[in-house]
Amino acid sequence: MHTPDDFAAAAERLTDEVCAVAGVHDGQRILDVGCGFGGTIASLNEHLSGVDLTGMNIDDRQLARARELVVSRPGNCVRFQPGDACALPFSAACFDVVLAVESIFHFRNRRAFFHEARRVLRPGGCLALSDFVPLRYVHFKSGSFYGPINLRCSAAFYQRLAAEAGLAPQICRDVTAHTMPTYRFLRTLERISKAPLSVRAQTLLLEGLTRLHFLRYMILSFAAGRAHEGG
Repeated sequence: MHTPDDFAAAAERLTDEVCAVAGVHDGQRILDVGCGFGGTIASLNEHLSGVDLTGMNIDDRQLARARELVVSRPGNCVRFQPGDACALPFSAACFDVVLAVESIFHFRNRRAFFHEARRVLRPGGCLALSDFVPLRYVHFKSGSFYGPINLRCSAAFYQRLAAEAGLAPQICRDVTAHTMPTYRFLRTLERISKAPLSVRAQTLLLEGLTRLHFLRYMILSFAAGRAHEGG
């Protein structure tokens, strides 16, 4: 991975993998939480038919750009709206799939997000996400370049979050090897190579923790049961 095009293609493949474990298909209502500039929504809009797609993000600037970039295909419905991942502005049981692609490590509280995802999922629906999962204790404090990042959610903790929220773990796929070229690409970016030492150090630390097997990059999916405990 040496060029921006290579990086974009890799990001598209990650999106495809997360959507695959979620079992996305035509005719569904899908929510992408932490949608950024709308890349996942754009991909779903391009490849699926009869879908209702909602991209939600806390940054209005990114949403404005997403609205410029993504136009719904005939038969599809695409919308972008602001919102907090830990207090989703949607009614209960209104989505077939909830996605969090390259975003959950920015959420202020994963437990709250899991409960909210379960609330808005229809019975039999699916939550799918990608995340850095520590195999050992990791304390990583990010700066303003990356935004706040929480890398303390282990696989065991995800199991507990799912159980508490009424979700059943389905797939846990380690894709770390496929993400390693990203670090080489990041080091070539002018905005990082000329960034303050603290930013460059954070990038190197993240790569080092991954190479030393303290962190793995995982794709996980969880199924909503037929009955939501607590109503």
